[in-house]
Amino acid sequence: MAMRSILLACTVGLASCWAITPLSAQPNPARVPRSTDIKPGEAMPDAVREAMAASAARPPLVPASMAVEAATIPAPTTGGAYPAPTFRPDGRAASAVPAQITSLGAAIALAYATNPQLLSARAEARSSDYGYAQARSAFGPTLTASANYAFTRIRQETANGPFIGAQGWASGADLVLSQPIWNSGRLAAGQEAALATSQYRRAALRVTEAQVIGNVVSAYVSVRRDAQAVTIARENLKLLEQQLEENNTRFGVRDLTLTELDQTRTRLELGRAQLLQAEGQLGLSQKQFLQYVGAPPGELTPPDVLDIRFASLEDAYAYAEVNSGVVGAARAKERISRAQAVAERAEYGPTVAVEGSFEYASLSPFNDNLRSTEVIGQVVVRQTLFDSGLRHARTRAAQESNQADWRLVDSAYRDTREAIGSSWDQLASLRSALVKYQLAITAAEGAYQGALVQQKTGDLNTLDVLDLARDLLTLRTSYNATQADELIARANLLAAAGLLEGPKLVAGIDPYDADAHFERVHDAGDVPLITPILAGLDSFTNGDLRRDRALRDAAAQAALPATMPMPPQP
Repeated sequence: MAMRSILLACTVGLASCWAITPLSAQPNPARVPRSTDIKPGEAMPDAVREAMAASAARPPLVPASMAVEAATIPAPTTGGAYPAPTFRPDGRAASAVPAQITSLGAAIALAYATNPQLLSARAEARSSDYGYAQARSAFGPTLTASANYAFTRIRQETANGPFIGAQGWASGADLVLSQPIWNSGRLAAGQEAALATSQYRRAALRVTEAQVIGNVVSAYVSVRRDAQAVTIARENLKLLEQQLEENNTRFGVRDLTLTELDQTRTRLELGRAQLLQAEGQLGLSQKQFLQYVGAPPGELTPPDVLDIRFASLEDAYAYAEVNSGVVGAARAKERISRAQAVAERAEYGPTVAVEGSFEYASLSPFNDNLRSTEVIGQVVVRQTLFDSGLRHARTRAAQESNQADWRLVDSAYRDTREAIGSSWDQLASLRSALVKYQLAITAAEGAYQGALVQQKTGDLNTLDVLDLARDLLTLRTSYNATQADELIARANLLAAAGLLEGPKLVAGIDPYDADAHFERVHDAGDVPLITPILAGLDSFTNGDLRRDRALRDAAAQAALPATMPMPPQP
């Protein structure tokens, strides 16, 4: 089992669910036997939500009847770099899409720059960065101006009966200034929650990127696998046609029974059906390639960007604990709810603010003949004395929500370690199996050729030869599927460790720097001197809300050793 679901997603109110989706090649109904393949899913998550494969020497990938016009990705326009990622807020279209893709590196580079799901996640991360600037702006002053020009008419009945009254136009204006001084930690906690939300979105962006790149790898591997499956099916059909031709000749001279001839015809028609299925599956994989990559496939070369960089399983565990996007998102989510709990607790305390106002108005509501001015300055202290238990209930709810998120950090560690360990063992077993499949194919080819000779001498019958041909087909198909699965396992391992990201896989990609955007905008709401001083004052009683909490689950960092040694990369 490769990677279990962990993909993280967060609503505006910060309620979230999460899961990591295992990467897998597309299913191939024409394969004999069918291997465990899963379609590359979408993240998922609003996310996280979701793979890869093929290598070693193989026959030509795209058969003549299904061939796509060969073309390479256009040469880079500047300094050998791939197109820069599109992340402009105006949402204008990117540069022209290349006609075809021929390498995995080019496919990853194109998806990294143009994939809509990834671009959407980047925009969400940028949006959350501005939330921190909004939270910081709460420490600064607020100045409000208003003006009015009003018509007033009054009519009053007198004791004698007739109405008397007046009417007219009058104007006025006022300015109101408010500056918070102390909020018992409310504003500081809100600031920390906004910071953690920004960090959460950036971690979720990494999870989404891993899912997008995983889908690209899965689509790439699926096209290669299914093109090879078509080649295998055609070669098998050619063998069966030759066998039928020879058997027809032998039947004509009474050297073969009608039953044996019908057996050959049966296998031939089965081979034709398998070829049709393989061609249909290849077409499906090509459509999914266009969906995930953004360009059609050409003559795809073997993937060469999925190198495993760990010498041991323990090294992979250690790297993932520090660099996994899933773990980072879980920790950021815990910091969000912890800051929200502190903000609710701060509602028990008072607020202190300085307020001032200036009013310029008419003495009469009917004209502007006589004017008045009024200036008020005051220090206002507000304290809620009784709220029927509302603050207590909100505080307890926020604290329990934080407890839930704290436990999810432990869960993220467990799930990440399981994903790392499972992918490692699966990769090792698949690499070992590839060696055995190669030996089996060599033996099966020899057995089939020998059977053809023995059939002519009468030592073996037609069914024996057909069975050996079927065994050879099964082995070649299984080897082809296992090659794909081996690459999928590589991608799963890289994704679990936090390495399945465009710039970490392909040299020359201009990386999108989410942290740099935060640094550019985080102080957009600051008022010089006032914001830093008051932010520090308000956070005095809140403690360190940026510190990561310790794990509470004894099994969170427990791990089993590798099942078998890791063979060298094929």
